[in-house]
Amino acid sequence: MNVKLDYSNLISTNIGSEHGIEFDEIKKMAESGLIAANALEKKIEDETLGFYQLPFNNELVEEIEAYASSVKERFTHYVHVGIGGSALGPIALHSSLRSSYYNSEDSPKMYFPDNVDPDWLAELIDEIDVKKTLFHVVSKSGGTAETAATMLYIMKFLKEKLGENFYKNLLFTTDPTKGLLNQIAQENAIKCFRIPPNVGGRFSVLTPVGLIPAAIAGIDIKKLLAGAAAMSQLCREKDVLKNPAFIFAATHTILMKKNKNISVMMPYSNKLKDIADWYGQIWAESLGKRYDNQKNVIEVGQTPVKALGATDQHSQVQLYVEGPNDKVITFIEVENFKHNDVLVNHFPYIKDFDYLAGSTLGGLLNSEKQATEIALTNNKRPNLTIKISEVSEENIGALIFFFQAATAFAGELLNINAFDQPGVEEGKIATYALMGRNGYAKKKKEIEEASARKKLFVV
Repeated sequence: MNVKLDYSNLISTNIGSEHGIEFDEIKKMAESGLIAANALEKKIEDETLGFYQLPFNNELVEEIEAYASSVKERFTHYVHVGIGGSALGPIALHSSLRSSYYNSEDSPKMYFPDNVDPDWLAELIDEIDVKKTLFHVVSKSGGTAETAATMLYIMKFLKEKLGENFYKNLLFTTDPTKGLLNQIAQENAIKCFRIPPNVGGRFSVLTPVGLIPAAIAGIDIKKLLAGAAAMSQLCREKDVLKNPAFIFAATHTILMKKNKNISVMMPYSNKLKDIADWYGQIWAESLGKRYDNQKNVIEVGQTPVKALGATDQHSQVQLYVEGPNDKVITFIEVENFKHNDVLVNHFPYIKDFDYLAGSTLGGLLNSEKQATEIALTNNKRPNLTIKISEVSEENIGALIFFFQAATAFAGELLNINAFDQPGVEEGKIATYALMGRNGYAKKKKEIEEASARKKLFVV
């Protein structure tokens, strides 16, 4: 595991005191950081905060690897049915650690339909052989509307092709005892893996939620968890000024007070594009809260934005350099690429290409990152860099754990509950009402009355 955090371009000596942080500010937060670290340790000890223990579940790894081997023998396709935390992590693992063209080269072919777009799902059914497809349904409660609806849609085709043997092509990952999927599994002998009760959906990528599809796709999940375990030691360092999770959380919370309310995650690697997507959920859903722990209205949080270097140098960076100074930009830099051939100028009569000869695409990509970093810093725009030696199982596991621990620290420093999502629940209730679910008639009436008032303002 080789992951480093360079936050020098957040410090006032590099970007000025108006938009930067005095290092003494971070030192002063060390006492609060130690209190936060102790609070997190207490939650770990009383088993209310479960993700810290996930990297050490060796027995589960053995069970998943054995199951994945059997899947490869039986199925040619794998479809992951989930949304939000039940899908973003697995997608990020797959796209970072497998070939971009995996489905053209390997089997079983992997699909992650994380939306209920009916056209998209219909095209998926046309693409796969239902008889030879494992459908992995992931939902802690089993009642998430999108996941349940996708499962019901798929059931039509499973029953058409397999009749009463449909259950042999289903796998559930859900709560150990509660929830609707457990009822279905008990009636139909469907294999189930479990999400620990003390691990929320957006923190669940290192549970069977993410480990099962990773193992099926040939990712070394032992190395993945080893990287997470190594990072967990750094993120439990009581000298918080040496703790990368505290540093990331502390600098971001300080900058929130300076009205830096947008967090841009910008990896310079296509492999890490979906890591930025996953980060968007864990940072937004965990920290975007109306109330603090004493129920005072604070309306805190940062809006995450995903960008991709160097692609978005040509679409977003103009805004970041010269637009409102309301952002913190986090780069992820890969030091060593797996494929990095030396370029040759095959058109020697065009001298303008000579500067590229002898260079590599990886060298160009990292030079582009450095150039963007310089432009931002010169314009007093806060930015920091996470450097990883290479895109590997160990480093991806470490990166995932780092962001999870940093989110937990930020929640403590902001005095909020980083592990609930009441705003999401409100939307779920409205969805149930609109779809006519039993028990939501009152809410449906409220929505209909509000919709009637809106008609005056539709043109």
